[in-house]
Amino acid sequence: MASICGRFALRAARQNVTYTPVRFCKMMSDPVEHATGIEKRELLAKQAGNDNPFDMKVFKRGAGTKEKPNQIPSAFEARIVGCICEEDQTYVQWMWLQKDQPRRCECGHWFQLVEKAPV
Repeated sequence: MASICGRFALRAARQNVTYTPVRFCKMMSDPVEHATGIEKRELLAKQAGNDNPFDMKVFKRGAGTKEKPNQIPSAFEARIVGCICEEDQTYVQWMWLQKDQPRRCECGHWFQLVEKAPV
């Protein structure tokens, strides 16, 4: 009796299986078409060749003298900057940079904000 019930259940399950036609299984064409706001501006900047549109990558510190400070781009009046003063240091020295006011880190390097167009 159990085998008969199992056969009917299996047959019913096979009859109710439907397959989706290929025309409904399309991939999303382009993410830029669906993105909006700042995400879309970021994707457009990356397509234009700017892989760092928000300047979030690490900058290599230069000479950092008072006459020639390290240039930090910013689209705002102020930006927080982290400096790893020594190579073996295990923490980051954070400081706020204000526009038109160069600032010296505890290690002696100078930093200055330079104006950058927003994304």
